Amino acid sequence: MNNSIISKEAFDILKVLAKNNNKEWFEKNKSVFKKHESEVKSFFESVKERLSQHDDIEKMKMFRIYRDVRFSKDKTPYKTHFAGSFSRLGAHLRGGYYIHLQPGNSLLATGFWAPNKEDLFRIRKELEMDASDFRKIISDPDFKKIWGELQGDAVKTAPKGFDKDHPDIGLIKNKQYVFVRNFTDQEVLSPNFIEDVDKSYRAIRPYFDLMSDILTTNLNGESML
Repeated sequence: MNNSIISKEAFDILKVLAKNNNKEWFEKNKSVFKKHESEVKSFFESVKERLSQHDDIEKMKMFRIYRDVRFSKDKTPYKTHFAGSFSRLGAHLRGGYYIHLQPGNSLLATGFWAPNKEDLFRIRKELEMDASDFRKIISDPDFKKIWGELQGDAVKTAPKGFDKDHPDIGLIKNKQYVFVRNFTDQEVLSPNFIEDVDKSYRAIRPYFDLMSDILTTNLNGESML
């Protein structure tokens, strides 16, 4: 059965885990933790259900609580958050949705976190040619009210082959094209949180529609699919 709220108990177990991030505690409390993890997964399924009413979603993925510590200085074995992602369907729909639930650090993220080399070059060439549609969408007051400013890592100088004096070089230098919306614990635990999540995801669609069009066409606007 789907669940449309995040319980205080689900947050509390994460707080306790953060203070007892070791295998002994986790094994002792695993059944309780798994119960709350299952409740959160049900919440993510409810989010997917709502998303599917206005977008084509291929799958929902809930990330495992276990950390891969092989190449990390931090050897704590468990994450201290719940997280899930929602993939859009097919090569013609680009972008994805992410949700991160953690006491004091909950957020939604969306956009293009790690575009491959070809996609990144195609986005940059589009912005080099004409960034007006892109800027119109991300500067829309209703859009900005929900998602704020474009975020993401950028290169320090102009990418190879691009003019450092281009008027849109600030956008072209980006390596990521993402938006993040933060939530307080009170907002996450509110009965209205799932509505806020869905409203936020709905609001990103103009951006996704533009980026999908860019990434599935060449610079002449001809389909590459």
